[in-house]
Amino acid sequence: MSLDSDVIVDRRRIRRKLTFWRVAAVLVAIVAVVIVGVVATRSGSSVLASSGAIARIQIDGLIRSDNDRIEALERLEKSAAAAVVVHINSPGGTTAGSEQLYDALVRLKAKKPMVVVVEGLAASGGYIAALASDHIVAQQSSLVGSIGVLFQFPNFSGLMKTVGVQMEEVKSSPLKAAPNGFEPTSPEARAALESLVKDSYAWFRGLVQTRRGMDDALLEKVADGRVFTGRQAADLKLIDQLGDEKTAVAWLVAEKKVKSDLPVRDFKLAPKFGDLTFLRAAASISLDALGLGAIARQVEQAGVAQAMERLSLDGMLALWRPAGSN
Repeated sequence: MSLDSDVIVDRRRIRRKLTFWRVAAVLVAIVAVVIVGVVATRSGSSVLASSGAIARIQIDGLIRSDNDRIEALERLEKSAAAAVVVHINSPGGTTAGSEQLYDALVRLKAKKPMVVVVEGLAASGGYIAALASDHIVAQQSSLVGSIGVLFQFPNFSGLMKTVGVQMEEVKSSPLKAAPNGFEPTSPEARAALESLVKDSYAWFRGLVQTRRGMDDALLEKVADGRVFTGRQAADLKLIDQLGDEKTAVAWLVAEKKVKSDLPVRDFKLAPKFGDLTFLRAAASISLDALGLGAIARQVEQAGVAQAMERLSLDGMLALWRPAGSN
């Protein structure tokens, strides 16, 4: 019995030591990943401040109002960057967010020579952002345009009638909180929404016509909501040149007298802790080390949940979203 007790005590002691060192290793891993993440997020601005390189910024995915991004662009205005190449790959987003980004890029252009490169897509709000530049470059197979505005909302009134559920409400006026999705949209509510859409569409059209120097006939041809390939967009004056980043830099050298030997370096628009990918990675590593692999997978999938949440955009949309992709 005594021998068995000693063995049990020894095993418990060894287990406690293993747990201690395992937790210590996890803490070291977390600290290391966090330090790497912070250094990476700071690197964009610090490198440019010391070198005067050409700054490369990326506008990806859905566009919303984003004060952190605006502050980053304002820091770029004050940096030693000699010029800016804006890469856009976006289907658009909210009209207000796209306008906010456009205004910020216009202010940046007033301080730094700027050129836009359309990677795969600059549609709707993405194209609004591109209009801030005096020169737009796109690849031949890029998609450009989708000049238009929409207001979408689900209507469950048919389903509710089928299941025998009715939403009751008391409101100050017929158009308050209309449409609400729980009852058929009234003619008055639909007319009010159409007025909003038409007003925003008129602003978008006017911006395109002014920035791209189009006459009325050409504007009518490009502003029907379609997207165009880069080759088509060049013929329709939606872009200025076919090419890639090298083409854009060559334009900066030729037209804006930027030095030809300057490197192009990334400037991060995300705040220092705005992108928590590295923190999720640290948490996943830690949970894995503790033998909690299932929970670690859930932490990694949290990024997917955030991506899904981004699809729920509120308000007026300047967004290209093909049928079936909702």
